Amino acid sequence: MDENERIGIGTACGSCCGNHWKGIFTVLIPLIVLPLPVLLRSDEFICLYVVIVMAFYWVTEVAPLYITSLLPVFVFPILGILDSNTVCKQYFKDPLVMFLGGLMIALSIEYCNLHKRIALITIKAIGCSPRRLHFGLVAVSSFISMWISNAATTAMMCPVIRAVLDELKGQNIIEIYNSADNEKQMDERDKSPSPIALGYYLSSAYATTVGGCGTLIGTGTNLTFKGIYDTRFPEATDEISFPGFIAYALPFVIIMTGLLYFSMQISHFGMFRPNSEIGKQVTYATENAGVVKKVIDQRYEELGPMSCHEKQVVILFILMVVLLFTRKPGFVTGWAEVVTDKAVNSSAPMVFVLFWLFIFPINCACLKFCKSKAKGRPKSQLPALISWFFLNKETPWGLVFLLGGGFALAEGSTQSGMAKMLGNSLKFAQSFPSSIVQLFCVVTGVFFTAFSANVAIANILIPVVSEMAVAIKIHPLYFVFPTGLACSIAFLLPVSTPANAIVSGYANIKTKDMVIAGLLPTFFSILLLSINGLTWHSIIYPGLELPSWAK
Repeated sequence: MDENERIGIGTACGSCCGNHWKGIFTVLIPLIVLPLPVLLRSDEFICLYVVIVMAFYWVTEVAPLYITSLLPVFVFPILGILDSNTVCKQYFKDPLVMFLGGLMIALSIEYCNLHKRIALITIKAIGCSPRRLHFGLVAVSSFISMWISNAATTAMMCPVIRAVLDELKGQNIIEIYNSADNEKQMDERDKSPSPIALGYYLSSAYATTVGGCGTLIGTGTNLTFKGIYDTRFPEATDEISFPGFIAYALPFVIIMTGLLYFSMQISHFGMFRPNSEIGKQVTYATENAGVVKKVIDQRYEELGPMSCHEKQVVILFILMVVLLFTRKPGFVTGWAEVVTDKAVNSSAPMVFVLFWLFIFPINCACLKFCKSKAKGRPKSQLPALISWFFLNKETPWGLVFLLGGGFALAEGSTQSGMAKMLGNSLKFAQSFPSSIVQLFCVVTGVFFTAFSANVAIANILIPVVSEMAVAIKIHPLYFVFPTGLACSIAFLLPVSTPANAIVSGYANIKTKDMVIAGLLPTFFSILLLSINGLTWHSIIYPGLELPSWAK
């Protein structure tokens, strides 16, 4: 088009909106909602105004998620909701330190390649036929993501899957690209995966989402709803502890991992359809399982013997888990109660173990300093078990802002009375059975987290659900726990979670293929979260009556 050529107003406006919609929405959204605090001048509606604007910003991502999370730092003091000191304290609370510590310890596992060794050993032990290999990938991804980030686990598993699929394709055992794409002269990076290849890739990514629900440090969403819950109910005596969380969530993770495997076997591996094209490929590949075993063995041999570095990280990781479980187990006196009468939260053992990762050397060559002979003694300083340069580069520092912004919103919602107002507005839920209300909370969490960041959705939902529980006189954990886990369940879209985005980009998976594959796991997860909340919850947290500290 000629630069001097005149265009119509409609075309110009369309081009402007298309190219600058983020900037337009950044200004337009606050203006549209502005009548709320102007006409209803109260702290509750002023805080609600901030929450609505931030919710729109988070969902539409007109500004980066992490920058949006910093809005309370200057908005709350200016609007008189909270003072600056109170707001800023929310950005480095105990759950945040625990999250950072757990994340850095997980990165130390990645730093020494221990996660790859665990994955390959497990797959070798389970077997290498297509169905066994599929189960091994699901089980390994689920377990590892309980301790390190879902994104890191997915990024680790993708190359392993690619190597196996390439070998199977090289031996003409299975097709790893769609037949329609094979007929076209396309670059392999542009081809879409076949159903079996989709099953391997998506199962691994989905399994990391399921496994992340298993521990407090499994995903940022878990620590988000713990932090918001502890902020709203400070007198709750460590209800969401590390062992308590695992005791509640582990049955869901184990059963859901099995259901995920079962659902993907039906949809992508021809289970119950042995005469279908996919079923025949799986049968043929089963007869040639030795090819896959050869690839896995080769990958494992490339790692070499277990190094001193890996052994030390294993010992420190086990120490961290033991310290977290025995800090304050509840049924016996914990070490934290013996050491001091001050509150020792989960961040303390995390940082303690992290400290020693920077102190212990990468191998035992330093012991040669104890010898009297100079020969063979190290001539330079040995590196530590983890490098600060590596941590600084790999740590997603923006998540600190995202979690802290949620805690700041929760504190502002409580202090302004907004959360209580919204909770009272949902008091009509008292006329419904508590199980139906819990199911509604779970479905709401799963639905909204499909379209935006999990932590952002948890920041919005958990305060409202907590106040609703108080309003209808039900123990808050009855609704908060399953809702918090539901905010992690995202199987439908690439934008739903980083794990989905990674596997989608790595394997060139189309959005429609991910939606179709994620429907059955989504249904199973909603059903299982509801059943878990109705049955297992009463064993871990008996009693539905509203405790005195919540009033």
